[in-house]
Amino acid sequence: MSEEEAPEPDAPAGTDDEETAVAQLFGQWDVTNIEFADPSTERYITVTPIAHTMGRHSEKQFKKSEISIVERLINRLMQTDENTGKKQLATTIVKDAFEIVNERADENPVQVLVEAVENSAPREETVRLKYGGISVPKAVDVAPQRRVDQALKFIADGVYGDSFKTTTDAEDALAQQLIGAASNDVQTHSVNQKEEKERVAAAAR
Repeated sequence: MSEEEAPEPDAPAGTDDEETAVAQLFGQWDVTNIEFADPSTERYITVTPIAHTMGRHSEKQFKKSEISIVERLINRLMQTDENTGKKQLATTIVKDAFEIVNERADENPVQVLVEAVENSAPREETVRLKYGGISVPKAVDVAPQRRVDQALKFIADGVYGDSFKTTTDAEDALAQQLIGAASNDVQTHSVNQKEEKERVAAAAR
């Protein structure tokens, strides 16, 4: 029997011969080249292609910062009487809003969301201290994680106010909030609330 060279086996799928597939948010938005302008909140704004972690962050108090900022926005939109527990509805609203943002701003909507959160995050707020029965406001710095929490709250409140009992769709209201906050427009609810908090805190220094 003559010795013949055996044919080389086909390379298995997933080797270096094939291009590595990069997971995308909602199957269309890249999350690998997101830029952060605020170093204080960068650690607490996580960007991943996963928009539904099935509540895996709920076991620890501050583990929420490890899940995607997109999912945190989705969860915030559910915190109303009408949308409580409607995760699929909130996810669809965010997905449709991202497409509107991309059409109007011609930018990656994930980048727009990150910029909107950074511009809506208050740096100062007030607490009330009691001196001999008298309540006195005192300005304090805001922790970076709370800054992100407050920014998401302001954005969600703005969406609710613009879309509840109006002709504006929720996804359109969300797109307007994100684009306005990303451009630091004071007319946007989230930026306006941030400026108001900082103005009150400056008066209480």
